[in-house]
Amino acid sequence: MASGCEEVWTLVTNRRRNGGRTRRTIEQARQKMETLNQPWTPVDTEIDSQGESKLMEKMQNSMKKVRGSEFYNRFLGQLESPLLSANFPRVLGSTSKLGMVVYGIGSIEASEMSRLQLSLAILLRENLDCIDGMEIFDPIISSIEVKVMERFGCSFISINEMGRREVMKPTLFFMPHCDAFMYDNLLAANWKPVNLNRIVLFGNSFEKYESAITVFRSKVADALKYVMGIRKYAMEFLIETCSEDFFYAFHSISWHFFDLDPLMDLRILDL
Repeated sequence: MASGCEEVWTLVTNRRRNGGRTRRTIEQARQKMETLNQPWTPVDTEIDSQGESKLMEKMQNSMKKVRGSEFYNRFLGQLESPLLSANFPRVLGSTSKLGMVVYGIGSIEASEMSRLQLSLAILLRENLDCIDGMEIFDPIISSIEVKVMERFGCSFISINEMGRREVMKPTLFFMPHCDAFMYDNLLAANWKPVNLNRIVLFGNSFEKYESAITVFRSKVADALKYVMGIRKYAMEFLIETCSEDFFYAFHSISWHFFDLDPLMDLRILDL
């Protein structure tokens, strides 16, 4: 769990770095993206065709690993269950397509966890016919990673929104293990029933955040006032990781849906 709002993005400390990805390069990316809405381009500009081929092979292996796993079999089973699947038509309303935004995926070159998360996002897009496109942002993505992700049909957000994407249409936000304040920023930017009802959020469990805050009462509570404010109005479905291979990539991750009365005044919530 993030300790507060001072960090722009969580950089998972146990991610291995290779292929020229250095601590200095990632720190440059962090410094570059400290200001909201700064234009974004990869920090490195060199394209290594051999490195691109190797990364493509790693991603293909990761996709194969996820697709053939018991974790993915159970994931699809939950996705197709009546209780969860009934929420998608409600979110879509009169539209037929759901946008998809992926925040904080990390370095797929340096981290197997990131590759597993991106693999699941790609497979999710393949399985949900209603998903239209996939936009991605993380400031540490390299030029090689851009090339590989584009081959999987991904596009890139050109500025650092820091999660403050106001939805203009029904949108799925894929945000496993983002910093706590990212979820709060997303909710704050859409703090009215009509917008919240358009959101599907796949990310850290709000219920587990609430439990942790109740026990520890840390300054995380200040970074999660909108999460806690909307918690009792959220429908949450915790996914099952079922094996160590997928635990670190997906533990404590839930589907979240919101079904608010369009006339509800959210100012009544104690934020």
